[in-house]
Amino acid sequence: ASNVLLNDSFTELNFDRSVSQTPFRVVHLATHGQFSSNPQQTFLLMWNKILSINEFSRIIQSRLKIDRNPVKLLVLSACDTASGDRRAALGLAGIAVRSGALSTLATLWQINDDSTAQLMKHFYQHLKKHSQAEALRRAQLDLWQAAAKDWQVPAFWSGYVIIGNWQ
Repeated sequence: ASNVLLNDSFTELNFDRSVSQTPFRVVHLATHGQFSSNPQQTFLLMWNKILSINEFSRIIQSRLKIDRNPVKLLVLSACDTASGDRRAALGLAGIAVRSGALSTLATLWQINDDSTAQLMKHFYQHLKKHSQAEALRRAQLDLWQAAAKDWQVPAFWSGYVIIGNWQ
């Protein structure tokens, strides 16, 4: 099952309802935010507000009431989702841990929207047969080998990191 909350439908209420009504194994957020080792300085941007890490954690944890299986993978595919202060990756890992997600896939620097869309498409195709780490590696190779685009530059495909259980 999937549910897309795009633009003005990406509100806290809609996100909360969607997550609490369907036990998603993967939650993918293509939104901007600020990530820090300080939870008070970590948030995601929604259509109509800033969602604090505490609010985000509450929403993700609410799903555990209907399904005891945690979110297997939290994907944050906007720019700089794993960057920030020197310890931002720890803050990002904290998001996964606090929300109950087993792992998080995020970006280390500003990324290109077109190449990210293609990388994510390939990632999810490979994820059907491989571990998260192997799916990401194969998606990166697919992007690097794309003949139609000049995506061999590492900035297009190498800025992704998996934190937590990468299996």
